[in-house]
Amino acid sequence: MHFEHNEQLIKDLKLAIENESLDKINALISELHPVDIADITTQLSLEEVKTFFDIVPGELISETIAELEEDERKGLLNSLTPEQIARKAIDYMESDDAADLIMELPKEKRTKVISLIDDVKKASNIVDLLNYPDDSAGGLMAKELFKVNINWDVMECVQELRKQAEQIETIHTVYVVDENNKLQGTLSLKSLILTPSSTKIEDVLNRDIISVKAHTQSSEVAQIMEKYDLVVLPVVDDLNRLKGRITIDDVVDVIKEEAERDYQMASGLSDTVESHDSIWHVTKARLPWLLMGMVGGVGSAHVLLGFDLSQHPEMVVFIPLIGAMGGNVGVQSSAIVVQGLANNSLKGSIAQRLVKETGIGLVNGLVCSAVLFAVNFLSDFSSRTCITVSIALLSVIIFAAILGTFIPLLLNKFKVNPALATGPFITTTNDIFGLLLYFYIGQMIIG
Repeated sequence: MHFEHNEQLIKDLKLAIENESLDKINALISELHPVDIADITTQLSLEEVKTFFDIVPGELISETIAELEEDERKGLLNSLTPEQIARKAIDYMESDDAADLIMELPKEKRTKVISLIDDVKKASNIVDLLNYPDDSAGGLMAKELFKVNINWDVMECVQELRKQAEQIETIHTVYVVDENNKLQGTLSLKSLILTPSSTKIEDVLNRDIISVKAHTQSSEVAQIMEKYDLVVLPVVDDLNRLKGRITIDDVVDVIKEEAERDYQMASGLSDTVESHDSIWHVTKARLPWLLMGMVGGVGSAHVLLGFDLSQHPEMVVFIPLIGAMGGNVGVQSSAIVVQGLANNSLKGSIAQRLVKETGIGLVNGLVCSAVLFAVNFLSDFSSRTCITVSIALLSVIIFAAILGTFIPLLLNKFKVNPALATGPFITTTNDIFGLLLYFYIGQMIIG
């Protein structure tokens, strides 16, 4: 059942919470998805949410908490006791989700919650995960997985999987390890079903596996899973011992966060911001790029002061066109390079990319310059003005294409996020040098 904003449903739920009627609450939310229940909780007061979470079974609570927005989840977690968090959330979560949730707690509360987890193995797994950086494969992985020994036969394997199934909700794949827990391969459920029970696992396992180290960057994990179309990816340590597995839903979150961060950076934000962030935090993220844009504007003004335009005022008319075209071409070129670097699809050396973009800029510039020449000629501008503006536009487009390609490649070479190249940096640079090209060309042709 899909939830649409229903005032009557919320009123009924508030009344059921006030009366602490579990049957009534279940009747109202039984067909709703946890995402929809999380949406409903935003319409409740904090006290109502606390009561709701205290009454409703833990499995549903854990799923609902996971679907809350980060600021709403933090507010709720701060209001819940360590016992409530451990019993109603952590106990029903997989280790990776539980570790992420615990990381949002203050340090003292974090320790208390871990100490209240009844499953000692799960608590140990969570503590292990907390030692990995958030942006690493170790920080993404879950410890729950199916694994069997390479020396077993199919019957032993099936029996072991039945035991493990009590603790693991979803079977993605079966991992095969040796006595030292070193990853040897994977085993499909189809093989388990179709293979005679006396067959040794080592005779039917798939040894062609792709894995990542626990310290691998999360962005690289996302690229690997996207490239090889993987649903799950094993994580190993430097000795190839199996540590955990990463599922596609965790990687989708990484891809989304990377895209949002790059988009904000390209838009001129030096830090990740949310709509609910404070005025001071948002100002700090925006101000550096606004100052850069202002410096570019001042530079453009000084370029204008360096040339006498009184004798040829018609050149002033085309200043916005030159600036806009240079900025557009630069952002287009840099966006293509940044995208290629992000998904690891960019081929060739810097020189090869520059040659290609120069060719693209030349073709685009010739077409745009020819169209502009025809429009200006039909608009009764002088032939010198038509030629000057067209040649300047061609030059600016080629320059912007080269600059838009070179800057992100250079930043990437020095391990700086190439998304910095797009937006204010490219447009500001193009504004200044584009105007210089325009007026120098005008000076040579018109005088």
